[in-house]
Order: sequence, then C-alpha cells, then structure tokens
Amino acid sequence: MSTKNKSIIITGAAMGLGLAAAKELARQGAHLTLVDFNEQTLTAAQQELTREFPDVKIITVVGDASKEEDVKRYVDAAVKAFGRIDGLYNNAGIEGRQAPITEYDIDVFKKVIDINLMGVYYGMRYVIPVMQKQKYGRIVNVASVGGLRGVQNQVAYVASKHAVSGMTKNAALEYGRDGITTNAIAPGAILTPMVAEAFKQVNPADPKKAESDYAQRNPTKRLGLPHEVAKVVTFLLSEEASYVSGQTIAIDGGESNIYGNA
Repeated sequence: MSTKNKSIIITGAAMGLGLAAAKELARQGAHLTLVDFNEQTLTAAQQELTREFPDVKIITVVGDASKEEDVKRYVDAAVKAFGRIDGLYNNAGIEGRQAPITEYDIDVFKKVIDINLMGVYYGMRYVIPVMQKQKYGRIVNVASVGGLRGVQNQVAYVASKHAVSGMTKNAALEYGRDGITTNAIAPGAILTPMVAEAFKQVNPADPKKAESDYAQRNPTKRLGLPHEVAKVVTFLLSEEASYVSGQTIAIDGGESNIYGNA
C-alpha cells in the first residue's frame, strides 16, 4: 500500500470517478483533501467515506476548479492539514452539450474549457511548486477517449480533453527531474452520473436503450465501472508508478482501438 499516509487531493470528489478513487485511496490509508463545488454532495461523500473507513483522515474544500482563487485555497488547505501534497487527481470536469460545431453554444463551450482545461492547469500550476520542494509528486489528470479521438457533437469536450493530454506530456517533460510524474487517464463510457446524463441527451425517451446500444460497440459488450478506473488511478498515484510519466492511458475496454464503425 504505497499510498498509505500519502496526502492526496481529489477534485470533483463528490461523486462518480472522484468518489470511486477516494474510496480506493481511503482503503489504502491515504490522507484525502476532497474538493467539489457542491457542498451538499461533498458532505455526503465525506460522511460515506468516514462510515466505511473510520480511521481515514479527510478534509473537504468547497470550491470551483475553474476559479484560480479556489484552487489556491484547496492547495493551501491540504498543506496546512497534512504538511505536504503527494498526489493530485485532477478529476473535475463536465461534458457540456451535444451539438454540431457550427451550432454549439459559445457560452457552454467557454464553460467546458474553463472547467476541463483551466481547472486542470490551475491544479498543476499551484501543486507542482509544493511537490518540487518535496522532490516527490504524482499527478493524474483526467482526459478521456475524447482526448484520443473525435466524438461527434462534442467539440468543446474533445478540444478540452486533447489539451489535457498535451499539458500532461509537457508537465512530464518539465518536472520529471523533480521526482514528479504526470499522467492522464482516458476513460471510455464509465457508468457515472455524467455519462448517464449524456445518454439522456442521446435518447431522452429511453436513455437505457442508448446505454445498451453504445455498450454493444465495445469489445467487452459492457460499459466500465468507476472502481475499475479507480484501481488505475491509485496505481498512478503510488510509489510503484515511479517510471510511468507523460502517458495518456485508455481505460475503455479496448474500444479506442476500433477503426471506423466496426
């Protein structure tokens, strides 16, 4: 358990992939700083974790990952509580809306970029100096299979996630000498609230059918589960991942290998 007693920040921690990672890290004895903009769901997540893992040390910070001052605040809170920051899971993100490029709402586009791209950038910008002083750090950014390929009608999401993958490569190049590894994960369709909402947009009358139809395209004939992503994230945040850096790792059942409409 090489994340035991490590101080790890998780953004977008109240549900979905963030909460799943928090549970896996709590199981391994990490100290957690949980960040989310929704105070109610964040409190519920903390209570759930405390019930399941009563010995885990947890602080929560209500904040918006796309706001620079909020990012500074959660970084300062983690250092104050635990004395250091060993890992950052830059997970907060939104899908936006589904529409062709020429019809995409400009305000929604900007919001997706602010949260998915600037939120990740701010997190790295203010966590990396702490990690440099320690000569140790693990950063995991959330890209997406939408950061590896195009996805119809999701131009803002795809643009933001390709950018996350690019920033991840740069951070690995620039800060590897400081003992900091930086990687990104590229989840496919994982059964989270955000993905469920996407299926509602695809087929408002029968989102479950949209989910089932999508799963048939996957080599595994199913969608992924949050705990399957959490296992990979936990490894990348651990001491064992000491020579893995600058990678964008697909967690999608192999679907990103499909060419065309196979």
